[in-house]
Amino acid sequence: MNALVTWAIDWPARIARNIAWFGPLLARIVVGEVFLSSGWIKLHNLPQMVERFAGWGIPFPEVMTPFASAVELVGGLLLLLGLFTRLAAVPLAVVMVVAIATALWPDVDSLDTLLGFSESAYLAIFLWLAVAGPGAISIDRALQRRYGNDES
Repeated sequence: MNALVTWAIDWPARIARNIAWFGPLLARIVVGEVFLSSGWIKLHNLPQMVERFAGWGIPFPEVMTPFASAVELVGGLLLLLGLFTRLAAVPLAVVMVVAIATALWPDVDSLDTLLGFSESAYLAIFLWLAVAGPGAISIDRALQRRYGNDES
């Protein structure tokens, strides 16, 4: 059993410690680009998006559409930069909860369906980034080293 633990757990953990910066960086780049782009497209097609939000039953679509679109645009940019990552991830997670609860909920017939939505995966990534932070390759980390408490 000792050899199995060494081979299957300890050895991969040692390797992972050397590249721990890669996971958060990749997650931020992927979701950051997706939401920066999505917010940009929504803001440049506001009349159509307001109609969609209204059709999904989102209250005050004339206000909520530009708000959610701006959250996606600004939040996506902040994630790409690794700037204020934890603060950016929280409103993006809320946007995903609202998307799931409104636009997607009628299609939910099982846990498998719910967890199969890309919005559920985005929500998990946003929550992970909010808790774990942006990783070593980020403006947040550089600012912490220079001005704050670099304990993360």
